[in-house]
Parts: sequence; C-alpha cells; structure tokens
Amino acid sequence: MLRNLRSFQALKRCKSTSAAPRVQVKDEKATPIVAVDSSLVTVERREGYAVVRMNRAPVNSLNLEMFKALEKTVADLEKDKAIKGLILASTNPKVFSAGLDIMEMYQPKTHRLREFWAAFQEFYLRFYTTPLATVAAIEGHAPAGGCFLAMCCDARVMATGKPVIGLNETKLGIVAPFWMKDVMQNTIGHRETEKMLGLGLQVDALTAKKIGLVDEAVEVEQVFPLAEKMLQEWLAIPGHARKATKHLMRNETAERLRRDLKGDTDHFVDFAETDRVQNALGAYIAALKKPKA
Repeated sequence: MLRNLRSFQALKRCKSTSAAPRVQVKDEKATPIVAVDSSLVTVERREGYAVVRMNRAPVNSLNLEMFKALEKTVADLEKDKAIKGLILASTNPKVFSAGLDIMEMYQPKTHRLREFWAAFQEFYLRFYTTPLATVAAIEGHAPAGGCFLAMCCDARVMATGKPVIGLNETKLGIVAPFWMKDVMQNTIGHRETEKMLGLGLQVDALTAKKIGLVDEAVEVEQVFPLAEKMLQEWLAIPGHARKATKHLMRNETAERLRRDLKGDTDHFVDFAETDRVQNALGAYIAALKKPKA
C-alpha cells in the first residue's frame, strides 16, 4: 500500500474499483481453488543459488495468487540440494513491490479475504525461517508489504535516489499485524519501529541504512552485483551453523504467529470488513482515479 500510488504512473493501469458504498459478501461455505500462477515469479538458477524476481505487472502488488506463487517458489528451491540461497528482486526496476493488493481488501468476499490472509501468513512463515540464505536486491520502491518482504531476508541492499521503503499502513487507516511489527522491531529496534509504524514513514536508502532497515545503499546499477557479493558472504559460512543460527534468531518470532493462525486471520478479517476501513479504502481508491491537476 503505497503512500502515494499516483507517483507511479504504472498504477494508473491497475484494476480500478468504484468507491461506492461497500457491499459485503459473506460466503464462508465456499471452497475456493486458486491455482499457482508460475508467471508471477521468475526463477533463474545459478551456481549454488537462485535469482527470484517478482513479476506481477505493473508494480508487484501482493495478492492471493502472488503469495501462493512466492511460497511455492521458495518451497521448491528448499528441496533443490544444489540451491543454498536466493536473491529476491523485481522484474520492474522502478518498483520492488508496492505491497499488499488493496483490491483484496476492498469490498471483499469473506472466504477470499480469509484465504488471502492465510496465504500471506504461510509465505511469511516459510520465507522468514527458510534455511536458504536470502538477500533482497531493492532497485525500486518498497512500501508496506514490499518493505516487509525485504525485512524477511537475511540482508538487504537498496538503490539510492528516489526509491523509498517503509511500513506506511497507518496512513491508509490500516494497522500492521503484530508479526510485521515484530519483524521490523527485530530489524531496527523498538524506538525506530515505533516511529516508522506510528507515523507511516517511508525513507530513502541512505536513511534506511542509517537506522538499519537496509544494510547497504548504492547506485541502482550496483544493487544486484552487491547483492550477489553479500549472498556469497552468507553462503561462505558452514551451512549447518548458518541454518541453526538463523533458526535460533527467528523461530521464536515465527512461533508467535504459528500459535494462533486462525485467531490472527479472524482479527484481520473482522478489522478489514469494518465500515471505517472500507470507507478509507474506498476514498483512497477514488483519489487514485482522479486525474492529476
């Protein structure tokens, strides 16, 4: 969820929805079947690692199908004995990921909304705790869920200049779940997280490096080469020690969600379907549709 999605002209090509009063459709008995769309993620296998690029035009918004594709990609790579790590990047050099797809939350069908959130949970739990070494190559903007994906990696390198990163949910009237807060707090500490989340801040690469949100800030053409170098540093550590240490550092955080997946989903769905959230999303979508002055 971008602070100002209109800053990306590509978002004008996104699916548009009227901001008319919400019509909530509940259909708990339905059993949706969502196939994994392999075109949403590209995978290039290299010696010892893979390059995983998000590929959902125009800005890699994270919908149900995208989360399923990402989760399956990581699961498949974990099974490949030749692959020890991955670099997460985007096929769009201007946008790493625009975050959660607002259209999954606006005027939703309840069963679809629940499946969407469950897919998000499932991907987070796999990716945050994967035994693979992971590096985010952030060449473009990474707001909200895009920031979260990057924070789930072991290391992050970001392009200087215009790209920004941060969890800006509060500016849209949405509260980030506790497990997104936990990951950010683990990354940049309590006070910086309090400011970033409470104010919905997005910062450039140099500021992000200063507070520890990214590890390196370089010119865009240097992002991917440096990401490869950083990944090799992680892979140089004996695998058993690296994996055990990662588990030691991250498993307790992941367990906080694992203990109550359904409760977390219930809380999210109840919150997302409130009139105040639906009205805020509707107003935001309507604002995006207005032509620039």
